[in-house]
Amino acid sequence: MSYNICCLGHITLDKIVTPHHTVYMPGGTAFYFAHAMANLNHSHFLLVTALAESEMKAVDDIRACGLEVKVLPSRKSVYFENIYGENSNNRTQRVLDRADPFTIDGIGHIDSRIFHLGTLLADDFSPEVIRHLASQGRVSVDAQGFLRKVEGEQVLATDWTDKLEMLPYIDILKANEHEMLSLTGSSDPYEAARSLAKWGVHEVVLTLGDQGSVIYADGHFHEIPAYPVDKVIDATGCGDTYMAGYLYKRGEGAGIDEAGAFAAAMCTLKLKHSGPFDGTEADVLQIIENDQIPSDRQQ
Repeated sequence: MSYNICCLGHITLDKIVTPHHTVYMPGGTAFYFAHAMANLNHSHFLLVTALAESEMKAVDDIRACGLEVKVLPSRKSVYFENIYGENSNNRTQRVLDRADPFTIDGIGHIDSRIFHLGTLLADDFSPEVIRHLASQGRVSVDAQGFLRKVEGEQVLATDWTDKLEMLPYIDILKANEHEMLSLTGSSDPYEAARSLAKWGVHEVVLTLGDQGSVIYADGHFHEIPAYPVDKVIDATGCGDTYMAGYLYKRGEGAGIDEAGAFAAAMCTLKLKHSGPFDGTEADVLQIIENDQIPSDRQQ
């Protein structure tokens, strides 16, 4: 079968500890991306994941949404522990278990126009796997995992060791404001985008929270405003939701501005509740239609 989008990534088991309670729940780019796609036209979407048998319920729930999922065997699942203090901005993160990395033999041949790599840790996808996928379709990457190094159980921020070798194989790269600084040394999204493009990326997608996003392609900047949200309930998975919307529209042939606006509107809906995106395409289009952008927000 031929697919428009194939997302590859580990579904995690997340242990969330706050001063008031402890919660266990699935997570990871693959989880949030797949659930977002489940609410769009997902007839040409495939999720490829690897996790232990003990976490298969997360896959069963995704399949119950009508999505096709290919599960690769893994001895363990990625297991994150996130401990929050009274100030929710203060987080201690540990990796208690790690799943097996993706391999060329495990992935095999998949006929897809776009491959989105939902990296969580630096060794999820080897350079050989990235080159293999780039020979089959366009490769989209969420940079976050390549910037995480695990020492013992501690997660440390690091640069992407193989970036100069691998970025020429990346068609679309998504990074937030912290990740672009780690990758390029610049806190200026325009300067950072130019550097990433110079290193080989075709479409640079930089998400900047409530400041919107900046997309750089073919020497042109596209400034995508964030749509207003009354109250932010949970931002977890928002970047994954953005990329699901963006790649969905790009896969349909939409231009960058249209795809960026659609992705931004999906994030507005996602921010209003905990858990993955659960709106519809009609809900997203309604956000776009209703928004009246003041003249000082237009670029």
